[in-house]
Order: sequence, then structure tokens, then C-alpha cells
Amino acid sequence: MKKTLAVAGIISTSFISGCASIVSEDVYPVAISSTPASSTFIIQNEEGQTIHQGTTPETVSLNAGNGYFSGADYTVTFSREGYNDLTINLESTVDGWYWGNLLFGGLIGMLIVDPATGAMYKLPAEINSDLTQNSNQLSIMTLDAVAPEDLSKLVKLN
Repeated sequence: MKKTLAVAGIISTSFISGCASIVSEDVYPVAISSTPASSTFIIQNEEGQTIHQGTTPETVSLNAGNGYFSGADYTVTFSREGYNDLTINLESTVDGWYWGNLLFGGLIGMLIVDPATGAMYKLPAEINSDLTQNSNQLSIMTLDAVAPEDLSKLVKLN
């Protein structure tokens, strides 16, 4: 009798929880890096609210879910003086463990628990940006430092 109750308790517990909620996470660490390093970045959610701002490299914890059956998507904008700003979209995807509900979590895990907790979604482990130098930058140099092919492009100011 005790064994039957123990087995029934284990089975019922597995049916009231979601597979991804047990095995996976709803908050993910995302490593933010850039070339060149020490660039500033701002992370905004789908509503345009700033979630985090910092300097690369840094690891930030982000929610994978954004409500019932809705994954969280973010916009990461990198900037650094002398470089063009770069914006990258960070999008959540369905976690493979979510499909484990077909075997272990049942309909309750698939339709209620994992979608409500956000554990049915995952985020990439890292995001990297390659910033390009701003070509509209003013450079001051002596005439002998100018390349011969650029001498004809110079304009006399005075």
C-alpha cells in the first residue's frame, strides 16, 4: 500500500509540473561582448524600457518569458566613441525541454506550467558585436602624413 501511494505521488507530481520548468530555466545568463572591448551597451525590452546598461564584457541575467505563451525579445544597442552604433535583436526560442512534456509533464506542463513560468523559452548564451569605426571623424595630421593619392582631395581653407 505504501509503495502504491509513493508511486502515485511521484506520478501526480510529474503531471502537475512542466518538464522545462524542472529541467530548464526561466532566467538565462547572457554574456555580452564586443570588438572593441569596453563598449557601452543598453538592453531594452519589447516596450522600449531599459532593462540594463553596462560596459562589455559583462554577463546579464534576462527573463526568457514575457507572459503566458510569449517569449521575451530584447534589443541590445552597442556604442563607443569613434565607432558607429550597432543594434542587435536578442530573441527567445522554444526550449527543447518543453517538448519533454509529451512524455513526462503531460498537458498541464505543456499548456499551463511551462508557458506561465516562461521556462518553455530560452535565450542565447552569448551575444557579440563588431563595431565599425565612424568614417565621419575629423583627423588632424601634417601634410607629409597624407597619402600621395589623397593630396589632390585636400581643400585649402584659407
